[in-house]
Amino acid sequence: GRLLLWLLPFVLRAQSSEEVRPSSTSCQQSPTKVSCKGAGLHKFPKELGQGVKSLELSNNFIQNLSGSSMPGFGQLEYLDMCFNQLEAVSATTLAQLPQLRSLLLGSNHLDHNYLANGQALHLLRNIEVLDLSANNLESHMAGWYISNLSRLEVLDLSGNMITQLLAGMFRSSPRLRQLDLSNNHIMEIEEGALEALEELEVVNLALNSLHCLSGFSLRQLRVLNLSHNALELFFWEEGVELYLLQVLDLSHNRLLSFPELPKAHYLTHLNLSNNLIASLLPGSHHPGGFVLPYEEMLRFNRTWHTTAGLTRVADLDLSKNLLELFPFPFFHSLGSLHNLSLAGNCLQAVAGGMEPGSPSTALSLRSLHLQDNAIRVLPGWFFSSLPQLEAVDLGSNSLQPCGSQGRDPGGNSGEGFHGATPEGTCTPFSTIPGLKQLSLSQNNITRLQPYAFNQTPLLSLDLSGNKHLVMSKEALGGLETSLQKLSLRGNQMDASKAELPCLKTLKVLDLSGNNLSLLPSGLLCSPLESLDIRNNNLLRLESPEFLSWSHSLKDMSISGNPFSCCSLAWLD
Repeated sequence: GRLLLWLLPFVLRAQSSEEVRPSSTSCQQSPTKVSCKGAGLHKFPKELGQGVKSLELSNNFIQNLSGSSMPGFGQLEYLDMCFNQLEAVSATTLAQLPQLRSLLLGSNHLDHNYLANGQALHLLRNIEVLDLSANNLESHMAGWYISNLSRLEVLDLSGNMITQLLAGMFRSSPRLRQLDLSNNHIMEIEEGALEALEELEVVNLALNSLHCLSGFSLRQLRVLNLSHNALELFFWEEGVELYLLQVLDLSHNRLLSFPELPKAHYLTHLNLSNNLIASLLPGSHHPGGFVLPYEEMLRFNRTWHTTAGLTRVADLDLSKNLLELFPFPFFHSLGSLHNLSLAGNCLQAVAGGMEPGSPSTALSLRSLHLQDNAIRVLPGWFFSSLPQLEAVDLGSNSLQPCGSQGRDPGGNSGEGFHGATPEGTCTPFSTIPGLKQLSLSQNNITRLQPYAFNQTPLLSLDLSGNKHLVMSKEALGGLETSLQKLSLRGNQMDASKAELPCLKTLKVLDLSGNNLSLLPSGLLCSPLESLDIRNNNLLRLESPEFLSWSHSLKDMSISGNPFSCCSLAWLD
């Protein structure tokens, strides 16, 4: 008797694992949808309730999609069987799914029995969405599975073992709009593999082994992802017919130069990050190809035709390449460019400027990323040529901000630069009327000159990572009525080096990672909402500050301070 009682749970468990219809305990049901995701099923259900159009069976242990008579399956439109152990697909079963539009079979073992399985899939005449990802399919297997699906619009073949796209591979699916071939081992695309797909709009070929694409002619494409390949060359097929491509991702390749682009296209987003581009001159492949004298840059300003096709580009990412100069002339014809990243290059200087504010040279940039370079100074005309600039990241360079004449106690306003850093070795950040966000983190700034940001209405300023930074009360003069967010994190400043003016709009302040024993007195008039003072030398916090913040402060980080247990009244 005790043996039977001991065996009873195992018997019950075995019975439940053989359950072949969705049970209310393991599945979620609605009038039109049944979800048995992760329900521990080992077999395909035998029947469905009336009116169910969607069935989710992912994350189970089903090995065979089979069944003879399956009441209620005739109305099924969506079937998800991803992440099972599927090896066999029954033609008898699929023949009973005439309304099926979407079939998701990703992450199974459909490389087994692929001939019989493919024959079964050919019965799905109305299928529009098919997921065969992560099934260890080779090129010929994938081609066989889709060889008779004439209504297919969305196909996912990612994460397989495909090494080449064969000519005519997708010929029987002329309605295909979206094709995902990422994370395979594709080294070759035969001529005629994709050309017949006149409705194709989105192609993902990321994470493959492509070395060269020449004569690219898919004019109807809207989105093309070729990132994480080994591309050294990318050439388009020219002609009078317009390219509809809007998004092109060529990041994480081995491109040596800016790719030649067709004259007629709608390209708005271009990602060329993480390549080996040392020059923005077309046809220049050697790393030193862009180190040109100033006069030569002006001449190329008239002859560069690479930019002729970039007039619609709004987002351009050239980060993590090998560029040594910021080439202003290259960007002059990019009238729609709003976001530009040149972060993580080898930039040391800016070249190619004209008269400040000249309409022909002003760029339309709103966001500029120049962090992680070796820039020592930006010329005086730089920000004048960027009248619409709102945000710039100059972190991890070697820039020293200039000082400027602020408003003296008598109300008189001065002009020009002054302070210990002479003009020519410093960068002026004053009088930039549109700039709202500025990062100067990790620039080895040791002293911030008075009124460094005067008449520049910054909302956010990052000065973190500038060790032993010294700031007088006048350093942030001019930001009293605009600055909302300030970071002085990790500067190892003591109380005598961190003086702040009365910042009447400051809401977020990061003072962590310093040597402060007292908070700056100027904070009394700031309506702080977030304050980070971690890892300082604070023994106590004074009551006046907290009385002024009692109605505004929402979050505060204080760990890593040697607070005195006898002086904690401020916590009240």
